[in-house]
Amino acid sequence: MNNPQLNKNGELQHLLTTEGLPARIVRDILDRAATFVNMAEGGEIKKVPLMQGKSVFNIFFENSTRTRTTFEIAAKRLSADVVNLNIGSSSTSKGETLLDTVDNLCAMHADMFVVRHAQSGAAHLIANHVAPHVHVVNAGDGRHAHPTQALLDMYTVRHYKKEFHNLRVAIVGDVLHSRVARSQIHAMTTLGVPEVRVIAPKTLLPADVGKLGVQVYHDMAQGLRDVDVVMMLRLQNERMTGALLPSAQEYFKYYGLTQEKLALAKSDAIVMHPGPMNRGVEIDSSVADGSHSVILPQVTFGIAVRMAVMSMLAGAK
Repeated sequence: MNNPQLNKNGELQHLLTTEGLPARIVRDILDRAATFVNMAEGGEIKKVPLMQGKSVFNIFFENSTRTRTTFEIAAKRLSADVVNLNIGSSSTSKGETLLDTVDNLCAMHADMFVVRHAQSGAAHLIANHVAPHVHVVNAGDGRHAHPTQALLDMYTVRHYKKEFHNLRVAIVGDVLHSRVARSQIHAMTTLGVPEVRVIAPKTLLPADVGKLGVQVYHDMAQGLRDVDVVMMLRLQNERMTGALLPSAQEYFKYYGLTQEKLALAKSDAIVMHPGPMNRGVEIDSSVADGSHSVILPQVTFGIAVRMAVMSMLAGAK
């Protein structure tokens, strides 16, 4: 079956999801990102001409500071021209369809779209619509996928743990509403992580979560025991309908990451969070700012990973 993310030469054409993304492509992205990280750490010139003359349109139908900003920095470091579309005052708020908006931007010679949308599948819809020379990056669609976040998370894990095949990873929190968790699980499976655990109350887990090949825990003490990596998730209150939790305080008591709970993991475990963090709800400040935390390096690596993805797309023939 054809993969809509790859062109006829097997190169990356769009980045829509980590599900079904070949392992060789994932590793290529991580390897290319490493060169950009090394370049930044080495104090070399920050701009490279890999996308000179190309136009990247950031079209965000949902609010995001971290993701949009890192995509913008990444594109500019590749020497692309970047346009940030203000959706609040755009034609879509006046009734224009998503694809009509895309067509108008294509008429302005857009080469790449970075899309965030509240509806699952929006990036796929655009990718199926645009001409072959135009590329689409999914920056988060509904509850479905957030592939670049998962890839920067995989880069972070590889940076600190070197290998994937011997790791025990725990994903903790609001898995039900998290596009990040789904993308992380698919990416880790592709890269050969042997044990992925999800830890959450039953109300915050999809009914079919077991089909993803994960081990399910409802107790933090059991789920965190001897893990190498702890990935915390934000409580996505804006996506919740009904009372799924008694209170934020109650949630923190049972599922918030504290020093005491972290002590159950391996002594060299790393703590990750895709942001934005709710301190005192998902994670204690002493953990977020502690020696096990790699939350800020995740953000730094995110620029390099997004540079890698966009440069690969721009180079596809």
